[in-house]
Amino acid sequence: MIRKLLLVLLIPITFSTWAQNNLKGTVVKDSLYSKNLENEFGENPRRSVSVYLPPGYDTSEKKYPVIYFLHGFLNDDSLIDPMKELLDYAIEEHKIDPFILVIPDQRTTYEGSFYSNTGIFGNWEDFTAFDLVTYMDTNYRTLPKKESRGITGHSMGGYGALKIAMKHPDIFNAVYGISPGALAIVREYGPNSNTYVQYSKSNTMEDLSKSYFGKVILAFARSWSANASNEPFYCDVPFTYQGDELQVDKSVLKKWHENMPFYMITDYIDNLKELRAIKFDWGRNAGDRFTIQCKMFSQGLENAGIIHFSEEYIGTHTNNIYEKEGRLPQQVLPFFDLYLDFE
Repeated sequence: MIRKLLLVLLIPITFSTWAQNNLKGTVVKDSLYSKNLENEFGENPRRSVSVYLPPGYDTSEKKYPVIYFLHGFLNDDSLIDPMKELLDYAIEEHKIDPFILVIPDQRTTYEGSFYSNTGIFGNWEDFTAFDLVTYMDTNYRTLPKKESRGITGHSMGGYGALKIAMKHPDIFNAVYGISPGALAIVREYGPNSNTYVQYSKSNTMEDLSKSYFGKVILAFARSWSANASNEPFYCDVPFTYQGDELQVDKSVLKKWHENMPFYMITDYIDNLKELRAIKFDWGRNAGDRFTIQCKMFSQGLENAGIIHFSEEYIGTHTNNIYEKEGRLPQQVLPFFDLYLDFE
């Protein structure tokens, strides 16, 4: 009798322990080599990729939708480690059905690829849209169709998500930009700031590293207007100064406009209309360069007749995102739960 009673008592405890463990996903550290990233300027064509697999992945044959998360400037794929708890929480709380999340490492020697095809520093857009997606569909149990692929990211990653979705609606069906940057030339990105004065005075990478926006402009230029013959930085910028006089290079400015989503809207209206859902947000206290360009982009989409969601929330560029009550589990993942196809 005592043995039977102990067995009855142990069954719920054992089941409870199994259930708790079963609610936890796992993170896989993977990598892939990309011919699209081969270059002669020291950027590594083998990239690490962090993959979040949902609870129950190892014990089933089920296939899952995939959310591609693009990290920000100065960041890399190690962001997935603090995010794992939030991803588990979102599934456990039914914010989203089980899914796979992927973060590719696109940090470069100039801090960030801006998910763009540079020609000489690697073709990072093609790596993301083609190589990475193909690798995931080949090596993991994904639902290999656009209706089950979403793309998102924060800051530089939000920019990359929006631009890649605009250009590849046949691959990604829903996009969410979290506080995206580099949508338009405003504030510190513009010619009337001190950024280009400092850039014009810089002759070495060490000079540029003294200014955060100097590094950003270098990354813009290597991403959108690389030039193998223009030493020492091997890129061109649209604005320079000779003394106090501003010089504008129209051909370079055109290249930048072709890579910044606000200016891309007209050329990609048909692509934008193919997307099932578009959303982006920004913190009210993130600074003018984010609030202005996000509002510009939203207005531009509205003027072009593109249905989308845009939202200003109380926060800065970095807070109220990666917490249990933050944007990632409360807004971003529920958005994809609504707009992606699950098995």
